[in-house]
Amino acid sequence: MDAGIKRFILGIVGSQHDLTLATMRPDGYPQANTVSYVSDGLTLYFGTMRDSQKVRNLQSCNKISLTIAVPYADWGDIRGLSMGGTAKILLDDESESRRAAQLLTKRYPAVLDTPPPGDPAKIVFIKVTPEVVSVLDYRKGFGHTQLVRVTANDLRC
Repeated sequence: MDAGIKRFILGIVGSQHDLTLATMRPDGYPQANTVSYVSDGLTLYFGTMRDSQKVRNLQSCNKISLTIAVPYADWGDIRGLSMGGTAKILLDDESESRRAAQLLTKRYPAVLDTPPPGDPAKIVFIKVTPEVVSVLDYRKGFGHTQLVRVTANDLRC
């Protein structure tokens, strides 16, 4: 991946707090949810309830699509990302779950003072690994997009 486009992608990933995640329901309908996330390079993590529909969806199909948008005042300023990839439920990976929890509490320290409602033992972390990124940058022209394939080397900072 070109270094300039990687900086652009990482800039958006690092500057925004929420993404819209699309998973596939077992009945064949897509489901979109907004979640707060953290990143480690291009790898993304979020937490959700273990019994959520997202988790059930990912248990039957781990393919995901997501968007991250940058707020804008004018159409000529639209910037964002659309990613396709896979998601892994970190049920049995204590090391990676700990890593996700550390990243989340570092980025959202208020969670330590005001944890989400419910039983913390019922929270599970999800790891998202992008495989393809569609970069939107209307500053380069209305409708400008660029499709970028993600390799294992690209995932690291």
